[in-house]
Amino acid sequence: MTNHDVMQMTEDYILGTYQRFPVALESGENATLKDFDGKTYLDFASGIGVCSLGCGNEHWLAAITAQANKLPHVSNLFYTEPAAVVAKTLVERTGMQGVFFSNSGAEANEGAIKLARKYSFDKYGAGRSTIVTLHHSFHGRTITTLAATGQDVFHNYFFPFTEGFVHAEPNDIESVKSACDKSTCAVLMELIQGEGGVLPLDTAFVQAVASFCKENDLLLLIDEVQTGVGRTGTLFCFQQYGIEPDAVTFAKGIAAGLPFGGLLAAKSCASTLSAGTHATTFGGNPICAAGANAVLAELTPDFLRDVTQKGACIRETVSGWNLPVVTSVRGLGLMIGIGVSCSHKQAVGKLVESGLLALTAGADTIRLMPPLTITKGKIDAGLAILKQILSTY
Repeated sequence: MTNHDVMQMTEDYILGTYQRFPVALESGENATLKDFDGKTYLDFASGIGVCSLGCGNEHWLAAITAQANKLPHVSNLFYTEPAAVVAKTLVERTGMQGVFFSNSGAEANEGAIKLARKYSFDKYGAGRSTIVTLHHSFHGRTITTLAATGQDVFHNYFFPFTEGFVHAEPNDIESVKSACDKSTCAVLMELIQGEGGVLPLDTAFVQAVASFCKENDLLLLIDEVQTGVGRTGTLFCFQQYGIEPDAVTFAKGIAAGLPFGGLLAAKSCASTLSAGTHATTFGGNPICAAGANAVLAELTPDFLRDVTQKGACIRETVSGWNLPVVTSVRGLGLMIGIGVSCSHKQAVGKLVESGLLALTAGADTIRLMPPLTITKGKIDAGLAILKQILSTY
């Protein structure tokens, strides 16, 4: 097939819910991808942070192939080894108590919402079910997680939404306190608001929210769907903020390209979701779990330090260009936002044409999320393209 063949077939048979770039990708090696016409691209998007180990990682391929040859799937009415090993690793490396596996970030956040509401119902009875989230947040595209999302741009067309969500201002503890009342059961937030524009929350604010939640027996829910699994230079971003969440959600990079996600619960609420109160058909799938085990094995302290250094190098380099179009550079690890005064969508389109895959976020941000395994040489090559394009504005 050619690029045109694949694009035409997609347009003919797949619902048009995406504004796709005119690129049909066929294969890849680490952070270099190739389309059906043979053109190569440097990957600074990694499937929106999903392909954490890039393409073709030998350990990941060996793990999922071996598991596919043994046992592709059984229901959660039975035990499997790969899921048990992932759970053990996550619990031991986070200090949490237990995990529920899902297929996606939105489902993981649905689980956290159910967890918080049941925890409060069990302890206080009905009527304490409201969850406070932040403006500019993004928590998923189900009806409930859209209600939790603090961006009006995602809300049109789909009313009525699930009740029980109010939005507060990020980095404003008084706004969070004002949003809470006797009906509140939890606060849900991203530590870096990814879709909102790669906006890191202030450490003092996050710690103040954590203290407020503890004082009022509100569950602190941290959405790490995009920031987790090494993306920000630690296994989870909350480990850089000095807090102890009651629940942490994850997905995207955990299985390096396979659909896998989950919910980590602390001792405070680990027994809340009892048998029959929550379930999934595919969550903890053995092949996906084998991929997750391969990812977690790669994320050693040295590996994570390297992620931190790569991210710092990118941010320092872009800041050092002193280009008028660049208004800010922010982020942690290899989750980077570059604020621009031009059309960020137009700029990313030009980057793709020039052989660099990047993302947009918020109203004015170019988002960079390369594979965690990207080499310095590929970083330099990608930044050269980025500088060339931004210099035209």
